[in-house]
Amino acid sequence: MMRLAVRTLRFRKGGFIATFVAVVFGTAIVMACGGLMETGIRSNVSPERLAAAPIVVTGKQSHLRPGAEDATALPERVGVPTDLASRIRSVEGVSDAIGDLTFPASVLGSSGLTVAEGHNWSSATLAPYKLTSGRAPTAGQVVSTTAGTKVGDRVTYVIDGNPETFTVSGIAQGPAGHAFFSDHEARQLAGNPARFADVGVLLDPGTDVDKVKDRIKAIDGGITVSTGIDRGLAEHPGTEAQRVALISIAGSFGGIAAMTMMFVVASTLALSAQHREREFALLRGIGTTPGQVRRMILGESMLVSIPAVLVGVVPGVFLGRFLFEELGSHGVASPVVEFSQGMIPFAAGAGAAVLAAIGAALITARKSAKIKPVEALVEASLQRKWFGWIRLLFGLLALGGGLALLIVTATVMTGPLAGATAGPSVLCWAIGVALLGPFWTKAVLAIWRWPVQLLTRVNGRLAIRNVTARSVAMSAAVMPVMLAVGISTANLYMQTTQMDAASEAFTRDLKADTVLVSEAGMSPALVDQVRAVPGVASASAFVRSTGVIDEPRNAPFDEDGAPLLGVDAQGKDGTAPVQVTSGSLAGLTGSTVALPDYVAGKMDRGVGSDITMTLGDGTSVKLRVVATFAAERGYESIILPATLVAAHTTDGLTKQILVRSAPGADVRPALAKVAATHPGVQVADRDTLVAANAEDLQTQAWVNYMLVGMLIAYTAVSVVNTLVSTTLRRRREFALQRLTGSTRMQVLRMLTTESTLVTLAGITLGTLVALACLLPFSAAVSTSAIPTGPLWIFLVIVGAAAVLTFGSTLLPATAALRHSPTQPTHAD
Repeated sequence: MMRLAVRTLRFRKGGFIATFVAVVFGTAIVMACGGLMETGIRSNVSPERLAAAPIVVTGKQSHLRPGAEDATALPERVGVPTDLASRIRSVEGVSDAIGDLTFPASVLGSSGLTVAEGHNWSSATLAPYKLTSGRAPTAGQVVSTTAGTKVGDRVTYVIDGNPETFTVSGIAQGPAGHAFFSDHEARQLAGNPARFADVGVLLDPGTDVDKVKDRIKAIDGGITVSTGIDRGLAEHPGTEAQRVALISIAGSFGGIAAMTMMFVVASTLALSAQHREREFALLRGIGTTPGQVRRMILGESMLVSIPAVLVGVVPGVFLGRFLFEELGSHGVASPVVEFSQGMIPFAAGAGAAVLAAIGAALITARKSAKIKPVEALVEASLQRKWFGWIRLLFGLLALGGGLALLIVTATVMTGPLAGATAGPSVLCWAIGVALLGPFWTKAVLAIWRWPVQLLTRVNGRLAIRNVTARSVAMSAAVMPVMLAVGISTANLYMQTTQMDAASEAFTRDLKADTVLVSEAGMSPALVDQVRAVPGVASASAFVRSTGVIDEPRNAPFDEDGAPLLGVDAQGKDGTAPVQVTSGSLAGLTGSTVALPDYVAGKMDRGVGSDITMTLGDGTSVKLRVVATFAAERGYESIILPATLVAAHTTDGLTKQILVRSAPGADVRPALAKVAATHPGVQVADRDTLVAANAEDLQTQAWVNYMLVGMLIAYTAVSVVNTLVSTTLRRRREFALQRLTGSTRMQVLRMLTTESTLVTLAGITLGTLVALACLLPFSAAVSTSAIPTGPLWIFLVIVGAAAVLTFGSTLLPATAALRHSPTQPTHAD
């Protein structure tokens, strides 16, 4: 049978080329996702600034709240208590433990601000940095790593929003972007001098690193001890959160891509097998057993898929690196991580493609191998039956899963969490509709046939009769269009709806009309200067972070933690983007908090009660509730004093100031003059604030746009494969029509009408699949069940589906009609 399979490939290149292309694309996508996952799991970051330390000690960047099963990743640098360094020095085998103080110190030059970090000079030995000229810094001095600076130069650094000028005492050779101050001065400049960013541990010669690592771990349970390549992760603490995001993206998208590949390959092989019913009938009629037919189909699949896998590896390597670079440029993946794509992604991509081909071949061969020879001969000349108990069972199960997810999305999920159930529901609906494709195709064509018939003449009526008689085969052309329209429409409008709902929830009570921004941070005194500007009704610092509510334990936040907003104490007409319902933000000072009404009610905490929180850097604080406020469900944030939140962030900076103008006042010119006296500070409108609030959502949306775009492109391959193969298969039919008097144009007009029906049916079913996801999702994330987003997105999707359908039908048909109708044609 393998020899027969090899010979078959020689004469049926068209059908198998479609399978070959589908496997190539599927292998490339799955392999690329495997590379992203391997990169996330390994997270290889070469240590630079701490390269000379065999062991690096950092704070534990996660917090397990009481009663929770999963720990919450802490977004801010936790740090190491300064007194812990002396305890580490006393560990056997340790020659020294050097604490590193890290703080923002942007360089102010003629071209503006250059982001840099400041450190204490004693930590320079951890790189190691070496003085190429000059000497160690003392008070008012700095050792620079910036190219072009010389000993004796005066350099201005913006630290905590204030410009300070230092004399360059030395030039150090080592990783750029760092400045070293005297240890005493660094403690004064650091936002939290009681904690080191990390501690580098030097060892005695011949000491076993692993043994010393275990001894240091035993000192304190709240630290992380890193060796080898893991020291790079300690040097870049934000990489851990990005690592989790990268693994999640690669896993979810890789799974969807594998499922899509399975479906596309299965549909391609099924269509090819359907076109070969006469061949299978002949084989069964001359005594071929069902097992031999199965082995032949399986052999053909393997002969096509294995070379396709080898070809797909090449674009898979480049695609994986391209995706990683794009994710890194948009802040999803850390740019300092080394991209890894070894044998595991290759095995995953190749294995998934081969398994998809084998599974699809077995499914395809099932009916052709089991039917009796006489039935095969009869059925080969008639339209193939679509009904089967297995198909019906799995189709109903998929639709039931979609319905269950729809109910959960509409009744249980709120806010951004709704995407966790709405996203998978699209696949369930699409798979359910595809498995029962002939039924849905007949139902939709029964609706569209009448308006199409009214607008067309003889050729249109012929096309409608053709479609009606071949509804099972026609469903094979409709379903890929449905998949492309349904998946793309649902995913794209989920993102636009989510972003619109988040912006609406944030801006509903936003009173600020102007915002001051600075990446280098702003001086605390600047808020008072802004308040003194004529026409300014209110001004407040604005800081963001994430925290965890430890007590009470029934806080309605998941393992991602609670968003924290830091603002200054203010009256009811202040700039805080909230509507107070009880208490007042005037008392928001010290260790106080304002809670959303829903959160306060869920925890049974009102004004005057206390809660315990762990802030972004792992610090536990007890807070007194001074106010509650209205908030959209799913978008609740916790309000704390801005000074409290900023003190427990990695950089300790205030980067935004909200300003509300008095009615009729134009304060922007005056604010611009104030900002000009503070390097790096700019005046912007409220749109900048809204965009910053949706920054995470915009990043997530961009990732989904990119990944969904790849899936759409892959689904488009299925559309083209299916329609081209179906059209070429009908060459004998076209020849017969021409022999009975039809012209080339009449045949093409008939095909145009058929393509119109296929397009309309695919778009209709795809739109219904998308709405089954979007309507409950929109109701969960916003106040309306109608999804929001520009209409042109849907029009582009519809236009692309139409172009693919018409092009994949009319172009091969035009080529086929160039030949004489009496010219013999191959079987497929």
